[in-house]
Amino acid sequence: MQVAFLVAPEGIEQVELTEPWQAVIDAGGTPKLVSTESGRVQAFNHLDKADTFPVDRTVDQAQVGDFDGLVLPGGVANPDALRMDEKAVAFVRGFFDAGKPVAAICHAPWTLIEADVVRDRTLTSWPSLQTDIRNAGGTWVDEQVKVCTGGPNTLITSRKPDDLKAFCETFVAEFQR
Repeated sequence: MQVAFLVAPEGIEQVELTEPWQAVIDAGGTPKLVSTESGRVQAFNHLDKADTFPVDRTVDQAQVGDFDGLVLPGGVANPDALRMDEKAVAFVRGFFDAGKPVAAICHAPWTLIEADVVRDRTLTSWPSLQTDIRNAGGTWVDEQVKVCTGGPNTLITSRKPDDLKAFCETFVAEFQR
């Protein structure tokens, strides 16, 4: 199981990267960090700088066909930066076009909205995104984890770091199908 983790160069909520990353490893999979720039990415613990992590591939180098699934960690700045990068948005859209599963937590659905892949889908997120999701044609629910199979792929979403245990268990099981 090869899993892409797409992040911006900074603003990633660290726990939303590290816990899903470890869940992939624990399941015998191989996570790869994909970003819009090479080098290292800066994670945060809410608004405070945390650790940095090495980028495995840039979106220019990454191919959807190389991966079995995509994880989109949150953090407010991370998906906001990703949705402004055409290649990152195209990479996300490529997983939907290929029918591959995608997991997104917290603010990460902003990137999904920009990729125009939430229309007629049911998902959850950090509560402040519910209007954005509805305006993009999706249905927002307040649930710990939501699995939506009503589209070209399986979409797994969660609201916040408190949901990480359920999020990780659910997306790993879906990615292994």
